Amino acid sequence: MAHHVARSGYAALTDRLNRFPQGVTDSELLIKILRIIFHENEADLVSLLPIRPFTAVKAAAIWKLPLAETQNILNALADKAVLLDTENNGETTYVLPPPMAGFFEFALMRTRGDIDQKALSELFHEYMNVEEDFIKNLFTLGETQFGRVFVHEPALPAGGALYVLDYEKASEVIRTATHRGVGMCYCRHKMRHLGKACNAPMDICMTFNSVADPLVRHGFARAVGVSEGLDLLQQAYEHNLVQFGENVRNGVNFICNCCGCCCEAMQAARRFGMLHPVHTTNFLPEINEKGCTGCGRCARVCPVNAIGLVPADARRPDRQIAALNQDSCLGCGLCARACSGGSIRLIPRKERVITPLNSVHRVVIMAIERGKLQNLIFDNQALFSHRAMAAILGVILKLPPLKQIMASRQMKSRYLEALIGRFKIGA
Repeated sequence: MAHHVARSGYAALTDRLNRFPQGVTDSELLIKILRIIFHENEADLVSLLPIRPFTAVKAAAIWKLPLAETQNILNALADKAVLLDTENNGETTYVLPPPMAGFFEFALMRTRGDIDQKALSELFHEYMNVEEDFIKNLFTLGETQFGRVFVHEPALPAGGALYVLDYEKASEVIRTATHRGVGMCYCRHKMRHLGKACNAPMDICMTFNSVADPLVRHGFARAVGVSEGLDLLQQAYEHNLVQFGENVRNGVNFICNCCGCCCEAMQAARRFGMLHPVHTTNFLPEINEKGCTGCGRCARVCPVNAIGLVPADARRPDRQIAALNQDSCLGCGLCARACSGGSIRLIPRKERVITPLNSVHRVVIMAIERGKLQNLIFDNQALFSHRAMAAILGVILKLPPLKQIMASRQMKSRYLEALIGRFKIGA
């Protein structure tokens, strides 16, 4: 009986996590992961929380608990980085972040003794690398993904020969952030527990703005200034790490400094490259075949195996030159910097990559593409009326455009007609 009760609480939490565009894949491995991160009573309570930011007063009403007790629970969850708390004009709001990028990473962002991080690392690895469904769905559903690559700034040509916008530079994110934090790399920390971590720096992954603030306050990240942030970025450049961050133009909340061997984003880019799991930069490397010596430095440094060596001439099979697979190239520019002969340079892509304006814009686009817009509109699904309307709208939003029109007429709801027209679902 106890097992059934516990499972139902974690099942409810799973359903809650799946209302967000970046959801989870239900499995026994997931339940084991959630058991480490959440106590049973926490899973029950968190499963009732809204998607959008909320106050303690709202949580108390949803949970039907006294405000003081609710406040203690929320603060305890924030201390574990399960919730993120932000103060604005004297009022504290809370939000449940998605699993990734979110509380999965936060659980390994520092060494801690309140959870079994080795067991959690093993479960994460099996859940993401063996079962694979979660990581595939996370990175390949829809056209808009949560992460993008930043250009490797040391590879940019001198003198402004290549036009680069500010939001394409990690250095500009560091300079303009309201808060900056640095923490342990979740991916390499996980692989260290598995005995497979590389020698890349561990304490180098960065959070910014509204995410950095609570993580720093609760000890999951260390506050850094602009100067130290840029020094850490330079350290990442020297170790040929790729800057992978939030796929927005304004208010970037995280930038990970990724290696090709440990990091989930780079692994996803290799495994599901044709499905475009990571948004690329607006640049591509161009290889000067006449100047290429075939040294292989570019191939060795590429984190996604997008560049390799091929025979230069059928009559001279011993001579090789570099060749690029544009379909899988991230456009990071590591290869251009690694080429000692200057035979690789960055050039603009023919079509610019579209980056959402901010986090809200990105989440709405992802929700539309994944048929989850109704979850954002009818946010508090603890209310029966909202659950019912969300279920109806969810069916409509998954229909082709013509059937959406027919469905809205059949529903005879001016509200639904206006809603579907406003968001141009299916267009």
